Amino acid sequence: MPETTRVGVIDHGSGNLHSACRALAQAGAEVVMSRDLDELARTDALVLPGVGALASCMAGLRAMGGDELVADQVERGRPLLGICVGHQMLFEDGEERGEPVAGLGVLPGMVTMLPAERLPHMGWNTVSPCEGSRLFRGIEQERFYFVHSYGVVDPGQHSGITTCTHEDAVFVAACELGAVSSTQFHPEKSGRAGRMLLRNWLDAVWED
Repeated sequence: MPETTRVGVIDHGSGNLHSACRALAQAGAEVVMSRDLDELARTDALVLPGVGALASCMAGLRAMGGDELVADQVERGRPLLGICVGHQMLFEDGEERGEPVAGLGVLPGMVTMLPAERLPHMGWNTVSPCEGSRLFRGIEQERFYFVHSYGVVDPGQHSGITTCTHEDAVFVAACELGAVSSTQFHPEKSGRAGRMLLRNWLDAVWED
């Protein structure tokens, strides 16, 4: 992986982004956190973070024109990584507190409350990586840190889907579809396994 990998972290006003920036830097990236669309467009890859409510994150992203930036990134086949609510934002639709939320439509599926008694799903959990996963290369048996009550529980029959189980609820833990990757868990809070996953993602930026 070249030492000059520049990763743009989209600052759409959602929570503390500094831990994600630190984790990316530790994985070997040169990190640019910004709201400036032109500056973000000049990076080698983009990260779409998010914490809290899906609706408010989508509103913040659209207010800064970040939805168009993401759409352009996907159309051009340039690397994009969604994290936590950033992962949820990439799907078609969501339902939050009984209200519909329009997503970015990059990935197929709908974000709903997990059908589980204990919510939020918080803490460490294992995942079932998709066949040929690059994100989970060498860390297939590791645990990752989750904190969420919503997720995609019916992704359909699509390749590139990594799943996780909380109680009896099976949901999408990560996606790898073309140049788009995303994780429901927090790599930046997942210790060594999270750092290795981010390094795998950075390596994949240049493999393609």
